[in-house]
Amino acid sequence: MVDVVGEGLAPSLDRPPPSRCRREGASPSPTRRWAIAWLCAPLLLGTAALAESPASEWAHFRGDAGLTGVSQQALEGDLEPVWTFQAEDAIESTAAIVGERVFVASLDGILHALSLADGKRLWSYTAGDEIKSSPSVRDGVVYFGDEAGIFHAVDAETGKVKWTFQTEAGIISSANFVGDRVVFGSYDNFLYSLRAADGFLVWKLETDNYVHASPAVADGFTYFAGCDGLFRQVKLEDGTEVGSVQLQGYVAGSAAVRGTRAFVGSFENEVLAVDLEGGPSILWRYKYSDRDFPFYSSPAVTEREVIIGGRDKLVHAIDAKTGESRWTFSTKARIDSSPVIAGSRVFIASKDGDILALDLESGDAAWRFDTGSAITASPAIANGRLVISTLDGLVYAFAQKAGSPE
Repeated sequence: MVDVVGEGLAPSLDRPPPSRCRREGASPSPTRRWAIAWLCAPLLLGTAALAESPASEWAHFRGDAGLTGVSQQALEGDLEPVWTFQAEDAIESTAAIVGERVFVASLDGILHALSLADGKRLWSYTAGDEIKSSPSVRDGVVYFGDEAGIFHAVDAETGKVKWTFQTEAGIISSANFVGDRVVFGSYDNFLYSLRAADGFLVWKLETDNYVHASPAVADGFTYFAGCDGLFRQVKLEDGTEVGSVQLQGYVAGSAAVRGTRAFVGSFENEVLAVDLEGGPSILWRYKYSDRDFPFYSSPAVTEREVIIGGRDKLVHAIDAKTGESRWTFSTKARIDSSPVIAGSRVFIASKDGDILALDLESGDAAWRFDTGSAITASPAIANGRLVISTLDGLVYAFAQKAGSPE
């Protein structure tokens, strides 16, 4: 049922006091799910296909609207650090790269804008609580959520707040976009759609548990799975849920959508392929028999393969059509970082501090860099740079080493 939104749903144009609501204190959601929609909102949705980001941009967590984790720029040969930036606290989230700027957020509640050329800080914005949500950038605005449940829109040029929107619990989900909308999830068990220009609530959809993941966007729908174990297909126009399928396990990672299929890992040691034609249904389940650990990482997906990191300390390459294992690569620690495919390589990091480039075909290590600190953030690749952050608050920018074979 769709209800007209009443008063009291407009955002604050100044930052409100941080909420005391935390994930640990959020009450369970009732089993019903419902959407509310502002029916008079102008709809500029059009067809939200799997638009590829240009090679000069990594504008949000997984690089494109479908969250496929595929860069339009290859990084071959050996890489070397070209600059570092030291934040005052740990960094868990993934950087965004747009044009000549890098946007990265730390657990001290600060969003930093850095020069892509040399890592110089251009401005900083204080949110007031921990930031675990990866920043997303569109049309000169940076969007992200914080642990107080506040969703922020910040001017990318100046670092000044444009508007904020208050949810009822922490936000780890990263924003995605369609038309004039921004969509994201919260630990208050809701998926939100806001008007990007001013943060006015268009609709929100209630789930049965936390929404940790970022929503994928394709062909007028958003697709996501949550801690209630359901994979959902939702109309972006009005928030109507048109289909769902039970995955039989908690899901923290984001689903990647390519064509008529979605791919996602679960806490039941499974990676699943979901058929999107005629309503979501399970096509195959991949389960590595030798180890039984959750998948927290989000997959990177091409037409041929699904690449994902596991808490079993393995990188898994899976045939996208059949669900059969193609190869695995062993690391020294669990992998919460999500992989990025760039050309003939896949880049990923683990909690042993290593950043790795693996050959996409064979899984052999092609390049490795030891940061000396655990990593949960994922690589961002654009404009000739790989940018990634560590839990000791250090931001690295890598470029191809001079004279390195391509």
